[in-house]
Amino acid sequence: MPAPDQPTAPFAHIVYFEPRIPGNTGSAIRLAAVTGARLHLVEPLGFDLSEAKLKRAGLDYHDLAVMDVHPSLDAALDALPDARVFAFSTRATTSYTDVTYAPGDVLLFGPEPTGLPEEVLAHPRVTDQLKIPMLPGRRSLNLTNSASIAIYEAWRQTGFAGS
Repeated sequence: MPAPDQPTAPFAHIVYFEPRIPGNTGSAIRLAAVTGARLHLVEPLGFDLSEAKLKRAGLDYHDLAVMDVHPSLDAALDALPDARVFAFSTRATTSYTDVTYAPGDVLLFGPEPTGLPEEVLAHPRVTDQLKIPMLPGRRSLNLTNSASIAIYEAWRQTGFAGS
């Protein structure tokens, strides 16, 4: 069921594969609420959804976001059968800005601190692997910072629909 004041069809989907840190997921709930993206969490989660840090990071946006929890990556992708899936990885060679995003795309992010495992990156539904450029010698960005960069680029390309 869509949250109040949110379009029934999200312009994009953010998928967190096996997230570990409740604060990052709370921030992702807030990100989904303010952008109109739909958040999908793939189990197992590294926390309980009632955890205080998750609620604190999401502030009062929990009822404004649309979120689904899936028992596996395949279950999440089965719920989005026609969507293109862009997997974000520090090992990718294609920049997130080199893609033309379309409504309904999936932006897939891995757990902190390991990122997406090879078997997920090689999943047959993955359309492309994307990177967010960083200075050499840095491991990674914060998970929700990465999702924010990507979702705002996708939203910008689709004309900030609904804003």
